[in-house]
Amino acid sequence: MPTRSVFYSFHYVPDNWRASQVRQMGLVEGNQPARDNDWEQVTRGGDKAIQSWIDGQLKGRSCTIVLIGAETAGRKWINYEIEKSWNDGKGVLGIHIHNLLNSQGQSSCKGSNPFQTFTMQKDNAKLSGIVKTYDVQSTDSKAVYNTIKTNISSWIEEAIRIRNDY
Repeated sequence: MPTRSVFYSFHYVPDNWRASQVRQMGLVEGNQPARDNDWEQVTRGGDKAIQSWIDGQLKGRSCTIVLIGAETAGRKWINYEIEKSWNDGKGVLGIHIHNLLNSQGQSSCKGSNPFQTFTMQKDNAKLSGIVKTYDVQSTDSKAVYNTIKTNISSWIEEAIRIRNDY
């Protein structure tokens, strides 16, 4: 399989620790997160600056992985990242990360499917019926981590194939 360059979409404040576990698996080339100071500077520029920063991060990526936490669905910029990725022809997939432990050793509640709110103009289908989401059925954080690590490359390839076929 070719090495893929992916964009990770996630709700920063509650999920950055969980997201960093997935990002640091080293199996795919991922975007680097903005450091807190850089992000503060971007957000000071308002919505146009945030959108421009996201667009730059998405450029050259073949797939967007939405790391789904308890509060991911419905967030303005995550919705933008999903819509932009899909419309730009990128593979899109979701991975539930609620059972990965955070820095305090805690899991969280399972979040809603962030693709449920998108309806396709082509056939009025919900994006949630096209884009796959993965929810590892274990409460053991190490087992969840290992399952994601074992499967993420094939999930990315499948997401790209699904998008190319749609």
